[in-house]
Amino acid sequence: MSNYKKVSIAEDARTELHDRLNLTGAEISINLLPAGTSVPFVHAHKQNEEIYAIVKGEGTAVIDDERVDVKAGDWLRIAPQAKRRFFASAESAIQYICIQVRQNSLEGYTVTDAVL
Repeated sequence: MSNYKKVSIAEDARTELHDRLNLTGAEISINLLPAGTSVPFVHAHKQNEEIYAIVKGEGTAVIDDERVDVKAGDWLRIAPQAKRRFFASAESAIQYICIQVRQNSLEGYTVTDAVL
């Protein structure tokens, strides 16, 4: 058995990498919203913070009723309790990666966790 798993993905509306890679410590999805569309619900979390990486396009994140413009190259960290929803701009699709992890669970960084 090998110590890694590799997958290739298409540009689907949503790809759940935690399922495809059998992840045990994070939930990761790749999301694509066509121009003028949005995630169809507002949500928050009980324990998990989310990190969003905007890969392509532009749009708006509404976080606790505050509008935050986002574009390719932007990163956001959103606390579990914050209510959030994403919108693609009218002119551009938006593609983003969402990484969900338990807040305050990181016990070491590469420098302290690496085995040399």
